[in-house]
Amino acid sequence: MSGSSADAAGDPTGVPAVRSRLDRVEDPELARSIVELDYVDAIEIDGGRVEVRFTLPTAWCSPAFAWMMATDARDEIEDLGWVSEARIELCDHMHDGEITTGVNARQTFGETFPDADGGVSEVRAALADKARVSRQRAAVESLLDAGVDAEQVVSLERADVTVDGDAVQVSLDGLSVVIDRDPVEEYLQRATESGHVTEPEDALFLTPEGEPIRADRLDVVQKRSRLADVNMDGQGAVCDALHEARRGSGGSNDSGGSGDSGGSGRSDGSDT
Repeated sequence: MSGSSADAAGDPTGVPAVRSRLDRVEDPELARSIVELDYVDAIEIDGGRVEVRFTLPTAWCSPAFAWMMATDARDEIEDLGWVSEARIELCDHMHDGEITTGVNARQTFGETFPDADGGVSEVRAALADKARVSRQRAAVESLLDAGVDAEQVVSLERADVTVDGDAVQVSLDGLSVVIDRDPVEEYLQRATESGHVTEPEDALFLTPEGEPIRADRLDVVQKRSRLADVNMDGQGAVCDALHEARRGSGGSNDSGGSGDSGGSGRSDGSDT
């Protein structure tokens, strides 16, 4: 199949379509795509069956994080109309067998790990909020750089912000300020996912605890957001280094899975 082919429902088919779906799956700790992070080892397609193999930077990465990535990958792929079943294989992890078996058997995390302290939903919520706090810094800075003062920033509601093409329009008491789209749009995505900014009347920016911000405390909140941002960037750099070291100078890890699968299937282990 070519990258431009589509099924009867209009869904794109083939490896590019699967990879596009996987690009929506994030490492929950880093809030970055598993495709961008080069976790995906291989994509194999046999009719309506798709198999994906992926490897994390270390063998001891959190099983909850690994589970979230595996189930998100499975669900994203199976949203394609032409896919009847997606099988996800986690490679070279201390719990790869349990996670691979549990995810493909449609078990819950608790069923696979009955002794785990807490569930995936609690972990997912905490990480979503961490991403919200991290992304808030750049969004607020873009407003301050555009001349919006602290009092105006903390009084903004979701309805005051409109994404328009490559820009964002911010309504301020009858006036309109236009700023770059990316930092605000990314923040809105994270704030929506965390459940903090979902209604038009919701305050646009909040403290890390989810409370309204006082204008005279905005600089303190910004410092806390910056710490969260630096922490995520630092974790990302460490993971990148560990992943590169694990794959080695040859550019592939020791799980294999790249190259031509032979028969009627296809595989894609190329660099992203």
